This record gives sequence, structure tokens and C-alpha cells, in this order.
Amino acid sequence: MASCYIRSLITRSALNISRRTLIDGTVNTFSSSIEAKVSFVQNTSITWLQRAYLRTNVKDYGTPLKQEEVKDTRQEDNEYTKETIALVNNQLARGEEGRLFAVIHVAGKQFIVTQEDIIIIHGPWPPTISDEIKFEKVMLVGGSDFTLIGRPVLSPELVSVTATVVDKDLSHVKTKFRFQKRKQYRRINFIRSPLTMVRINEVKVVGKVNERKDVEGLNQVFY
Repeated sequence: MASCYIRSLITRSALNISRRTLIDGTVNTFSSSIEAKVSFVQNTSITWLQRAYLRTNVKDYGTPLKQEEVKDTRQEDNEYTKETIALVNNQLARGEEGRLFAVIHVAGKQFIVTQEDIIIIHGPWPPTISDEIKFEKVMLVGGSDFTLIGRPVLSPELVSVTATVVDKDLSHVKTKFRFQKRKQYRRINFIRSPLTMVRINEVKVVGKVNERKDVEGLNQVFY
């Protein structure tokens, strides 16, 4: 019994010694990491936000902070833009732009059109048959080599999209049925909405790209 008691005392003392050694080693490691982090922060010219990040992330204290350098390419971008505009203007001057298409805004809807297309506009619309129209809300004009995009629309002095009203008719018969349960209410109505068919005559660029005039009118005001 005495020998077993002595062995248990020796085992407990050995465990206590190992625990103290482990705790001392952990404390020393943590204190050394904190000292290294503090010395790195003091010896490095960084912002207060980066210092706060280092305080909360002890694991990353040994990773040096690097700032990404962004090259200034504004001059190259301006030269590339000027070259592109010159190529587009030369192509338009020679008449080699080819068949153009456009995106127009009419009666609350957008249509992608090209020459000799026929579009149908639903709902009441004032123009009558044989009226010639020039669309003011042209959102985009493009071809095989370039595309002009409005912000939000292109200037009427730059592009021109004209059309002619060819027919006005009514749509097919649509049934509208209204019912209220337990009220003896039933109604059936037959509706035909008006339609206007428009033929696109021409889509072309009439001015030079990126050309500023001395006097500009209210060409971007829509009511």
C-alpha cells in the first residue's frame, strides 16, 4: 500500500511539472509573438487601420504588407480613343459603313430596326396613314465595324431614323371575362386594340462622331 501511495505521489508531481512546463512554454511563445508584432508595427510605416488589423490577427504579423501599384494609362486611353473616332469618321466619310441598325424608343417600348423593317405599335397612336416620322429617341446605332451608344439617347444631329406609317388596323378579338362569386355577377367583353404599322425608311449617321458645335439647341429635351 505504501509503495502504491508513493508511486501515485510521484506520478502527480510529474504531471504537475509537465503542466507547468507546458503553460510556461505557451506563455513564452505568446509573449514572444506579441513582442514581435509590436516591434513590426513600430518599425513599419503603416496606417492606423493596418495597425488595428495586426492587433486582431496575431497569425499574420510576419507577413509584410504590400501595396499594389496601378499604372496611369490615361494618356494611352486618350490616344486609342482618338484613333478609333478618326477611323469611324473616315469610314462614314467614304460611305463604307454598310447596312446600319438602330434601337429606338416608341410608345413606351424599344424596337431594334434596320432599313425596310415593319414594326407594329400597339395602342392608340396619333400619326395617320402616309405620315412621315423622324424618331427622336434613338438609343443606339451600329454596323459591322462600330456601334454608337447614347447616354441615354443619341443626338438628332448625329443620327437619323425615319419611317412612314403604312397602315392602321385593329388587333384580333380578345375576350375579357369578369366574375364575382356568390354575387350573380358575370360579364363578358370582346376587345380589339388599335395597331399602327410603320415601315423604316432610313437609318444613317448624318454627323461626325465626337464633334462639338459652338451653338447647340435643345435637342435633348423631350416632353
